[in-house]
Amino acid sequence: MKHDAKLTGMVVYPNDPEYQVARMNWNPFTNSFPVVFVFAQNTEDVANAVKWARVNKVPIRMRSGRHALAKDFSQTDGGIVIDTSHMRNVTLDKRNGIAKVQAGIRVGQLVRMLAKEGFLAPFGDSSTVGIGGISTGGGITAIQRTAGLISDNILAATIVDAYGDVLQVNEYENSDLLWAIRGGGGGNFGIITSYTFRIRTAPCKVGIYQVIWPWNQLDEVIDVWQRWSPGVDERLGTILEVYSKTNGLLRSQGIFLGPAAELEELITPLIEVGSPIKVFVDEVTLSDAIDFWAPNEPLFDDQYSTWSSTWVEKTLPEVGIKAIRSFLENATGSESNFFFLNSGGAMNRVSSQDTAFFWRKTKYYMEWDASWTKDCETQININLVEQTRIKLQPYTIGSYVNVPDLNIRNYGQEYYGENFARLRKVKEKYDPENVFNFVQSIPPAHHVCDHRDNN
Repeated sequence: MKHDAKLTGMVVYPNDPEYQVARMNWNPFTNSFPVVFVFAQNTEDVANAVKWARVNKVPIRMRSGRHALAKDFSQTDGGIVIDTSHMRNVTLDKRNGIAKVQAGIRVGQLVRMLAKEGFLAPFGDSSTVGIGGISTGGGITAIQRTAGLISDNILAATIVDAYGDVLQVNEYENSDLLWAIRGGGGGNFGIITSYTFRIRTAPCKVGIYQVIWPWNQLDEVIDVWQRWSPGVDERLGTILEVYSKTNGLLRSQGIFLGPAAELEELITPLIEVGSPIKVFVDEVTLSDAIDFWAPNEPLFDDQYSTWSSTWVEKTLPEVGIKAIRSFLENATGSESNFFFLNSGGAMNRVSSQDTAFFWRKTKYYMEWDASWTKDCETQININLVEQTRIKLQPYTIGSYVNVPDLNIRNYGQEYYGENFARLRKVKEKYDPENVFNFVQSIPPAHHVCDHRDNN
């Protein structure tokens, strides 16, 4: 290796005792064998690592929460992984409703900390996801209909670019890059070391609910949920989860930024469908609601998983629901499931061109996950996820870049819609040599697309 540039921070090589833990990710299917890990302690460590990688011609991967769902996104064999998970400082400006957040903090830790200070920030259903990765891909959350996507709340960022230079990004400086990181996917334009987010005053009390049904009622429950959830009060974020037939769980839950009495009335259509086994409604503090929605969980899972995702602009017909049932009957893993989250409200009031996140006219989002434990089951599950995507394609649109699917060939269009061409121009400006390059990265505008990055 050349030594014109020096690695700083906590550096872990394959012979070091920390290496095996360093290469573990939440989804073990994504684990690989990088040549070195740099656990950055500050922005300078990140800049030094980029410069070192350039000098030594080593592929770069960046990581904050270890939650990448597909191979090659946050680490790769023979690459350098620049990990920001030790950088977790949060500076709160209460008067202006602004939080400056280093990229290594996990979402659960961040939103719990803000809730204690009386502030609300968007959060998803997993506590251990890193804020660094989820934010640039859009960041769908339980309260997106009130607060918008996580990316809609990015006011500024500090980014290390492809040359190892530190850029300040806001509406006055590098404003095209600000546009791009609001939905343009992680790892494409640089390594973000901190974000400045808009935050909101938290409500004193919020309503939460959970309804569970017998698994075999999934057809009617999905149909009622999909017709009800997109038009319900904007203060209500609701999900529906249907696990594999093997698991047998069918449930909906939600967070309502208002009183439980109102919530109870709003979920009447759900309670009236089928024959619920359990109906639970409560009024709690925001902190308790976060614990309910995104409970603390282990950092690593022991099951391999593969995903796909899409958006729904028109109600799914019976044949679409049949495809979902077929997936869940054939998926044998106990964690395999279909997940639905309602769109609308603040999320859909932003124009598709105002930020890089394009999918602004949807009724709801859905993703499906096949899990397994034995190597011999890998291809069966990958095929099952892909066959289901093909079956649903006539009734759905696009895909969510934070839930990448390596079977999608035309991924630029699927993830970014009509914003892909503009994103390629931003890439050309800030990373013309395509230094930040991975299996589904955005190519610079001059770059000749191959079958994987067709636009």
